[in-house]
Amino acid sequence: MQTPDRRHFLATGALAGAATVLPSFTTLAADKSASRIKPPVLLNSHRNKLALATYSYWHFTRNKYPIEKVIDHAAEMGVEGVDVLHMQMAGEKPEYLRKLKRHAFLNGVGLVGLSIHQGFVSPDKAKRQRNIDHTIHCMELAHEMGIPCIRLNTGRWGTSKNFDHLMANRGIEPVLPGHTEDEGFKWCIDSIEKLIPVAEKLGVHMALENHWGLARTPEGLLRIAKAFDESPWLGVLMDTGNFLEDPYKKLEMIASRTTFVQAKTYYGGGEWYTLDLDYKRIAGILRKVNYRGYISIEFEGKEDAKTAVPKSVAMMREAFGG
Repeated sequence: MQTPDRRHFLATGALAGAATVLPSFTTLAADKSASRIKPPVLLNSHRNKLALATYSYWHFTRNKYPIEKVIDHAAEMGVEGVDVLHMQMAGEKPEYLRKLKRHAFLNGVGLVGLSIHQGFVSPDKAKRQRNIDHTIHCMELAHEMGIPCIRLNTGRWGTSKNFDHLMANRGIEPVLPGHTEDEGFKWCIDSIEKLIPVAEKLGVHMALENHWGLARTPEGLLRIAKAFDESPWLGVLMDTGNFLEDPYKKLEMIASRTTFVQAKTYYGGGEWYTLDLDYKRIAGILRKVNYRGYISIEFEGKEDAKTAVPKSVAMMREAFGG
């Protein structure tokens, strides 16, 4: 036990020490030229991390391009993430999922998105339920791979002959005979409502893309998104290439709700169309709303991906920092 005299000595000594240290610290804090107290550079930067969409190397051609190779390409180019296209995966067995997760980790690359397909625009309740179940299954795959976000679609009316026909009509298709757009929105909102608790349980965020169908226009996309204002588990996926007319105004309309971005490039000419997008302008739109998430590069041109993707990466780095 300490004696009273010793306690008194330690207390007064500590105060005296603080008194001698404090002025020098205050002087240092006031000296803004002191390098060790400068704020980190990233606090004032506008850099967004990049990702590679695996779709950039495949485009639904005959032979699926291995996800592992896209991870390798990302690591070689110093790209931080990979956005996985579900239909491009070689399988769904746990061994394969864990292999992808491990391969990404060892290469210093994050698996950051899972782009899936589903559609809720159908009068057939059983069909809508199958798509709900499919989406839940994909959220479970994402959870197993450590992927924090999935791409969500509204689905389409299905009145186009095929996707080529839909693109020839600039993404516009008539409502299914005997039904209304309001019905379509209700089906979609009701379906997503069933997914919200699962997303929360698994910790997998859903980002609704402006991917034709009901979300072809910013008004349609926002009508659905606003129905879930109370939930943090549904955001918006901004695909920069899916607003074919007056894109910048439309991108501005959805920017504040955007939680993931897929940025299209078209070297060699697009598969269905080509847009000459100003990515510095798009970066400015996102900067205004303080978007800090990933920019996933979706190369959709006819040039060889081996040359087109590195050019896309360079362009995005120039536009978004890095």
